[in-house]
Amino acid sequence: MNNKKIFSLSGLTLGIILIMGLAFKAEKDPLHKRKFNINITEVKDGVAGKKSVMDEIEFKDGKLFSNFLFDKYQYKWLKYRINKDSIYTDSTDTEVRQLDVEATVTDDKDNTIMINFINIEWDIEGTIKMTKSDKPKKYYDFAGREKGGKPKKPKKDKNGNVIDAPKMEGEQK
Repeated sequence: MNNKKIFSLSGLTLGIILIMGLAFKAEKDPLHKRKFNINITEVKDGVAGKKSVMDEIEFKDGKLFSNFLFDKYQYKWLKYRINKDSIYTDSTDTEVRQLDVEATVTDDKDNTIMINFINIEWDIEGTIKMTKSDKPKKYYDFAGREKGGKPKKPKKDKNGNVIDAPKMEGEQK
């Protein structure tokens, strides 16, 4: 075979591989670029404290950031893993997406932080457990809602057709 045929065949193969790679590109993380306002409450001996702290959890590129964890414990961006991503129909026949997520990090001082939470649509609820050398140190509960809140229902005409579907905060028009 001459060089022209080899180059054209290899170029065609490379082009097909690139097109297939773009076609099968993985979906972005469902929490990517979302922010939640939460209340964090310390739990001691199974009893929730009276005082709670307002915080904001931000998600980006498979990592989460909490102002509370950074200010108090100097934890920056923590990698998380989505253990369960499911969609179910609730009692009002609305499809609801639920994410079960966990993040575990151990630093050089043998401090471990475990964050487990459930995200159902725009609500978030979970726990933060801190240990030192596998001995419980701190335990927090948190709950909150996505910044911007619950999206408004779209307006419909008499025939049931959507007239004006409002966009959520941060959504492209």
